Amino acid sequence: MKPTDIAAPDYFHKVVDCQWACPAHTPVPEYIRLIAQGRYSDAYMINWKSNVFPGILGRTCDRPCEPACRRGRVEETPVAICRLKRVAADFKDDITHRLPRPSAKNGKRVAFVGGGPASLTVARDLAPLGYHCTVFDGDPEAGGMMRTQIPKFRLPNSVIDEETGYILNLGVDFKGGHRIESMKALLAEKYDAIFVGSGAPRGRELDIPGRKEAAAHVHIGIDWLSSVSFGHTDKIGKRVIVLGGGNTAMDCCRTARRLGGEDVKVIVRSGFEEMKASPWEKEDAIHEDIPILNFLVPVSFIHDNGKLTGVTFQKVKAEYDAKGRRNLVPSGEPDQTIECDDVLVAVGQENAFPWIEQDCGIEFDKWHMPKVDPKTFVSTNPKVFFGGDAAFGPKNIIWAVAQGHDAALSIHKMLSGEDITERPLPEVHVSSQKMGIHEWSYDNDISNDKRFKVPHRDKVIALKDIRTEVELGYDVKLALGEAHRCLNCDVQTVFSTSLCIECDACVDICPMDCITFTENGEETDLRQRLKAPSPHPDQDLYVSSDLKTGRVMVKDEDVCLHCGLCAERCPTGAWDMQKYLIDMTQAGSTCPTKSRSAA
Repeated sequence: MKPTDIAAPDYFHKVVDCQWACPAHTPVPEYIRLIAQGRYSDAYMINWKSNVFPGILGRTCDRPCEPACRRGRVEETPVAICRLKRVAADFKDDITHRLPRPSAKNGKRVAFVGGGPASLTVARDLAPLGYHCTVFDGDPEAGGMMRTQIPKFRLPNSVIDEETGYILNLGVDFKGGHRIESMKALLAEKYDAIFVGSGAPRGRELDIPGRKEAAAHVHIGIDWLSSVSFGHTDKIGKRVIVLGGGNTAMDCCRTARRLGGEDVKVIVRSGFEEMKASPWEKEDAIHEDIPILNFLVPVSFIHDNGKLTGVTFQKVKAEYDAKGRRNLVPSGEPDQTIECDDVLVAVGQENAFPWIEQDCGIEFDKWHMPKVDPKTFVSTNPKVFFGGDAAFGPKNIIWAVAQGHDAALSIHKMLSGEDITERPLPEVHVSSQKMGIHEWSYDNDISNDKRFKVPHRDKVIALKDIRTEVELGYDVKLALGEAHRCLNCDVQTVFSTSLCIECDACVDICPMDCITFTENGEETDLRQRLKAPSPHPDQDLYVSSDLKTGRVMVKDEDVCLHCGLCAERCPTGAWDMQKYLIDMTQAGSTCPTKSRSAA
């Protein structure tokens, strides 16, 4: 293998697994260290720059960072990264003076369809550069699905108001209660660019017998949640069935419990483990005495002259073909009918673009989705960009934010007369943490603490008020304990071939057996000769140039815990601990315009 080029921006970025897994590439270890130091405002601003909504995401994120966390490789549970993000938001000082100031307008006008996380991210990036940003939304207040579809017991309005306010106060013109009905009409207003961040606003229907007759008591989940959010709906029947296994279904069932549902059941066609809902969402539902019934497929709504009385289900089982693909087939057991007063249908969401005419230059694919470039987020109309759920279907807020950053960069480059396909390199800082011969400027002691539980409000109290937040968040003491569980994966082990005397002291002291001195060879051959097994070939090997004996140093980045013992033990300083910080390029960044690899 060739010597590893650690100067490549993505090399150490990939080693910081949590940041690599985050769509917005938030510098997770950096802000966790700041929390441990009590520097909550600094931690918040690091989050605000990359993920835009720290307080919102600290309560609602789908947490792609946590399954990637290296802590989960040495014990059962990863660091509570998401909940620490909320800590930064909960304990920060007033940070308004640290936000960008509205600047003089540059004469360029950008329209935004929808006031959700994707649009607000683009506006936040473009407004400080002088663009006149106008956000249109059918709802009276900004936030999109963050405000309308996430229950207040998970995400209070005060948090949404604060973090959307930071963006609108940058000089963004918000037109609430103004629904865009025609793309052609919007194009005719001569905006220099248009960004569509209208989400996936339509819940999927369940077209089975009895649906039309029992329509008064069969509700589409996301529409029902919006109605509850705006106060139009404040009660539901005592017996409620929720159909679906995603996070929306979990929000529906927990909301129904707070609006009078005494017997609320979630019924899913798949197995419990295959449900799309996040594990913690399922746990919260079960904690609130909501059973989840699996492998039941609804076949008809039962009604008495239009009055819903129950739902009939077919029992199914999972079978797998030779390629491991799962099929649900009838189990042979008799159908069963479960009585209910209301049904909430949460079986998925779809995009709806009836307002985009066929002759305005925007092409759609066979799934009725706009054809969008996955790197630049431009449509087939060069002035129209898409992002978030409107671009590629329903995902999480953090994905909408990441796509918003990339779309903002494209819009800025287009309106600056530049090639939008050229993506500037990120800004990278690598700095040694050495303070003495074997002393470092960070705490490299590994905490043995297990993951700290987040305090919850008493269930009896929580179920009485739909606006009472259930999770209370970490206090300062718990946050400090959880922050100490972070393994500082952004402090990299950097090897200097010229200083190595091949004493193998680093090999002897390494607790993970991740360092091997051996003859060079092809990667598949080298991986078989490592001191410890290499079960994850998707993570790179760190290979040195030839040493004096002809051997090379090979370190498996997948196994390394960044504990620094190799650097402490090395008698010549051939190993150094260097903090790696990558700052992803956003609109207006002054970085070299060279193509960068996508994470």
